[in-house]
Parts: sequence; C-alpha cells; structure tokens
Amino acid sequence: MALARTLAPQPSLPAGAAARMFARRFRGRIVRPDGPGYDAARGVLERSVDRRPALIVNPVDARDVADAVRFGRDADLEIAVRSGGHSVAGHSTTDGGLLIDLAALRGLHIDPAARTAWVGAGLRAGDVTSAAHAHGLAVPFGDTASVGVGGITLGGGIGWLARKHGLTIDSLIAAELVTADGEVVTVSEERQPDLFWAIRGGGGNFGIVTRFQFRLHEVGMVTGGALALPLTADVLTGLVAAAEAAPDELTTISLVMPLPPAPFVPPQHHGRPAVVVMPVHVGDPEAGQRAMAPIRALAEPYADIVGPMPYPAMYQLTAEGSQPHSMALHSTFADDLTPTVANELVERMLAPEAGPSMLQLRVLGGAMARVPANATAFAHRERRLMFMVGRMFDGPDDEAAAAGWIAGMANVLRPVANGVYSNFLGDEGEARIHEAYPDETYRRLAAIKRRYDPSNLFRLNQNIRAD
Repeated sequence: MALARTLAPQPSLPAGAAARMFARRFRGRIVRPDGPGYDAARGVLERSVDRRPALIVNPVDARDVADAVRFGRDADLEIAVRSGGHSVAGHSTTDGGLLIDLAALRGLHIDPAARTAWVGAGLRAGDVTSAAHAHGLAVPFGDTASVGVGGITLGGGIGWLARKHGLTIDSLIAAELVTADGEVVTVSEERQPDLFWAIRGGGGNFGIVTRFQFRLHEVGMVTGGALALPLTADVLTGLVAAAEAAPDELTTISLVMPLPPAPFVPPQHHGRPAVVVMPVHVGDPEAGQRAMAPIRALAEPYADIVGPMPYPAMYQLTAEGSQPHSMALHSTFADDLTPTVANELVERMLAPEAGPSMLQLRVLGGAMARVPANATAFAHRERRLMFMVGRMFDGPDDEAAAAGWIAGMANVLRPVANGVYSNFLGDEGEARIHEAYPDETYRRLAAIKRRYDPSNLFRLNQNIRAD
C-alpha cells in the first residue's frame, strides 16, 4: 500500500514563448522549484507523498484556471489539482508536472433568505461551516474541518448530516467548471445535466470545479460530542443496531481507538482501547438525548460529553486528523456486521501488534439512502455501513508493518464488504475503482469521459478510463 514517492529529484521547467506568454497572462501566483516558498507549496497532508511539481500555480479565478489548463495541455504536462490536499492516494500533487492549487479561490456568498451559497473551491469545509452557522445553516460536509470543499464534494461527501440531509452532492445545485478544452461552463440539472451527474461522485475526472452552489439546511445547535464505550463485540454490533433504529436526525461516526489523555477521560482509562461514538442529532435537544439513550445503554461509558453544542464545534473532536501524517488504510462499504467479524475486529484491535491504529465505523441510511442509485455518480446509496481501518507509520520499515496489519484487517472485513467510497480509496488499482463505481455507473461515466476529456488530461484521480 506504499504511495509513490519522488521520481525526479529536480523537475525541469517548461520554457519558451508559450511559458512566457502564460506567465504574463496569469494573474495568480506562480511558484517555481528554485523560488521562495516552493517546499511549503508542494506539501500535502500525507507525509509519505514527496513529489516535486515542475510548476505550482495559484489561480485567482476560473479564467486563470482555464489558462493553466490550456498551458499544461499544450506543454504536455501532467496536471494535478489540489483543493485541500487530503487525497489519500496522493493525487493532490505531481512529479515534474503542473500543480494547480485552488487555495486562492476563497469566494463565499451566502444568501440566508434563499438558503443557498456560492462557495469557492479553495475553501475548506470548516470555513464554510463556520460562516453558514452564523445564519443557523449548514452544508452536509464530512467530519474534518481542513478537507477541501472540492475533494469532498466531487467524491460524494459522507458526514455527520448524512442521515438527515444526505450527502454533500445531494445539496449541490450547480457548479462552475473548467473543461479539458479550457472552457468555463456552469453545469446543473438544466445545463449540461450529463456532466452535472458525473461530477456528483465521479471525482475530478471531468474538469476542474472552481465554484459550487449549495443548498443550505437549517442546522444550529445540535446534540453532539463524544461517548466512550468499552470495546467489545457486543458493543459494536449493538451500536450498529441502535444507530440504524435511531431517527434520521441522528448520524453517528464511531472510532475504535485508544482513549487520549483528554480532560473528559478519567485517568484510569487513558490509553485504553474503546469505542468512541461521535453523534450529531439535528433538532430538539431533548429528542437528541432520547435518540442517544439506546447507545448509552449498551455499556457503562468510560466518558460521556454528549450534549447541546454549536454544530461547528464537532470539528474540534477531529482536529488531530488535520495534521500531516503517514497512514496506511483500507476502506469498504458493508451491509452487515456479523458477530464473527465483530469478534475478529475486536481481537485484532486489542492485539499488541495493532500499534497506532484505528477503526472507523459509520452507520448510513436515512436521507442518503432515499436518493435513487442512478441519480448521481455516487451509486452506493443502499449500503448500510462503512468501515475504514488506518494505521500510522513512520519510515519504510514501519510502513511495511502497517501495510501488513491493514491487509489483515481487510481480510477480516472481506466477508461483509460490498463496494468502496472513492474518497477513502488509496492508489489501489483498477479493480478497486470498479468497486467504487458499479458496472452501469462506470459505463455511463466512461461515456461522459470520452465526450469531455477523451485524452484523459485529468487523470490524477480515481481514474475513469474512456477507452
């Protein structure tokens, strides 16, 4: 599961009249390998990805992006696109190619009366969530503030509001996009609906989205926080049953992990593996506590800080995930958690060789499942659960051990596995991409790819092949 590392120690710069003309036209920042700030500009969240673009550009608008696309295409440069730099497959950068970093596209216009927002692709989920919260509104993003709006949206977007308000793409109204031809278009259900369908789950295969228009939802104070329960197979299976039976207003994301030395964790439980349930209930606080009661009843909690809080405060619980790290991981959707699988997962998570690892469990359903599977390129609407296992590593030797442990966990999950979420997919090969996109979905995506990007200019992604 090792990610690709530096292939070219010193990338060569594009030269000639075309490069000079591009530099004169381009209004944003251009960062060269021999210029100030280059090493900082090329860094990504995944520390094991160490690549050196020949050129890094920070466009200020869609026209800049279009100029960069045409320049990269004509210079035969591999093009990488970065929104937040969270790509687990390392797609947010390139060796010797052109990196189009969208960080400067930070425009944000919220219309609280219409409950809509135009959002620049350089913004992070936390930026938009905080701004919308001032109006008691929210977009259903994921669970980490630093994730780029572009990446999470194009992959689908599964977060703390999924059961109540669906995926991020279910709130997408329109998008401004630069095609492989360098044209700026606006897509929606009414304008180029095939392309609009494809970008809702099909990733960055079809162009570079520069702005998104979202529908906003009423989300103010929520019942949220964290509940730490003993790690047993009965707690895991009971959690699935209780979370599925809960009203749609309650969505849970749970982590199996050693408890941190946080103030709300009693000292005797520091470092103890536990099931940490992070819930978000939208609506009446008393209803939220009632919805949480069956989960609390699964076992005597080690710690319980679940209560009323502003929705953006939930991001504080996952802030550590925004720090640069090296992690081996595996993810899968599932339709069941059998007692046998639950027992094996617990056994492996409690074993000394688990090291600095974690298991994430998301109980799905609700609003995201009520959208027809063929309505968007995200097709796994009926999946009940999603698992992700990850283990931190430091250095090549440790990476090999982490990859081996992850492979063992993947083998445990195989009897219940059914598809994969593209945003949680590493550089794992063509077969795994087909697990993200069922046959009918893939064929439709490939046809749209042939129409809009037949040369596969946008290929640093979970790539849909047009041939």
